[in-house]
Amino acid sequence: MFIKQLYTGCISEAAYYVESNGEAAVIDPLRDIDTYLQLALERKATIKYIFETHFHADFVSGHIDLSKATGATIVYGPGTVTKLDVHIAKDGEEFKLGDIDIEVLHTPGHTLESSCFLLKNEKGDAHCIFTGDTLFVGDVGRPDLAQKGAELTMQDLAGMLYESLQKKIMPLEDNVIVYPAHGPGSACGKNLGPNTYSTIGEEKQNNYALKAKDKKEFINAVTDGLVAPPNYFPINAQINKEGYESLDAVVEQSLRPLSIAVIKKAVDEHEIILDTRNAEAFSQGYIPGSIFIGLEGRFAEWAGSLLPFDKPIILVTEPGMEKETIIRLARVGFSNVKGYVDGGFEAWRAAGEETDMIINIEADELAMDIPFDDKLVVLDVRKPAEFAEGHVKDALNIPVNELTDPLNIASLEEDQNIYVHCQGGYRSMIATSLLKREGIHNLRNIVGGFNKIKEEPKIKTEKEKSVLN
Repeated sequence: MFIKQLYTGCISEAAYYVESNGEAAVIDPLRDIDTYLQLALERKATIKYIFETHFHADFVSGHIDLSKATGATIVYGPGTVTKLDVHIAKDGEEFKLGDIDIEVLHTPGHTLESSCFLLKNEKGDAHCIFTGDTLFVGDVGRPDLAQKGAELTMQDLAGMLYESLQKKIMPLEDNVIVYPAHGPGSACGKNLGPNTYSTIGEEKQNNYALKAKDKKEFINAVTDGLVAPPNYFPINAQINKEGYESLDAVVEQSLRPLSIAVIKKAVDEHEIILDTRNAEAFSQGYIPGSIFIGLEGRFAEWAGSLLPFDKPIILVTEPGMEKETIIRLARVGFSNVKGYVDGGFEAWRAAGEETDMIINIEADELAMDIPFDDKLVVLDVRKPAEFAEGHVKDALNIPVNELTDPLNIASLEEDQNIYVHCQGGYRSMIATSLLKREGIHNLRNIVGGFNKIKEEPKIKTEKEKSVLN
């Protein structure tokens, strides 16, 4: 028996390759399937099954492309509704894989079709469980993703999740390994732990949700303080349910070099120009109107949250990173990339075209400016819970994902001197690019964010007791 977790940190996603006696299964694969095909080839195994724990909302699964490439059967749990060619398993149904068995445990709550897959070893003993978004390390799946037409409240789904955990997960032996679909940073739960796997015993001991004394306490615990899911979640869930164009086709139609003349016209027409270089390079010079989302951060998640799915996107990347960027965008459902700037930003600058830049300052400069500038506004673009834990006194909190709302943009005045920060610097660079695109130019980006600000003794900070964590 061979089990390998294939973890993609930038979207906090864990897929799994399981093999026994020459037969393999892949659980919750990403859209780019080459890793799974290569692994099976190297190990001289045949991929027999593709197990999907549910219709994922935070990424586009590779189930369709992988099935076409291998002939493997796609397996979903009970309650699945789709026109795709899949096997809808019964609760308790077992699938033979070499010398081991994989049992389907229907665990509705995160979604109605959510299911876990219990792996039994050659002796028939429960060895591990692939829990999808039902159970994470230190958390459980969010219960507010009911699909359109389900007519279920968040509390209804949370109640289902409680029953699923109590009846299907808690009775398992403490030594059974827990392999979830996501790790720290994922928006599929409230606050996932730092590890990407655990055991049933460890979760019984440490997971706040499993400590609830009854259903009512559980529902309150998992729904309290739950922020709205990213905007792209329902789009991705629908794509996974209804199908999609092959990744190869998306790459082929997107990987097109575009001339400076084409880019100039795009700038004039206010098209989406996405710059994925690192934050420092972007701040020193970029094509006016560009939106910064660097590949070094949680790129796909922010792209899905901030960019339109129905408008063409033009890329500015580091040379050689064009295809990688297209693939990462495709992971969250984008198939609307028009092409990339041939030669990148340097070609644009070499052509003598107009450029823009972001002014970066250190936290000590903010400390010097605060007492003498009555038009100074500190714009904190972190999440409300982060803001509540500590922020600059009198700071304005508008999370990055809310800067696409015209009403929030309108709350900023032209004569203000706006100093933007997040926790470490990545999100604030996204924010400054969004604000500049909307015509707000009197901006300063604080390098190092609140991590550096709180080290400055001259900057007064406070906690926000009115915001729940």
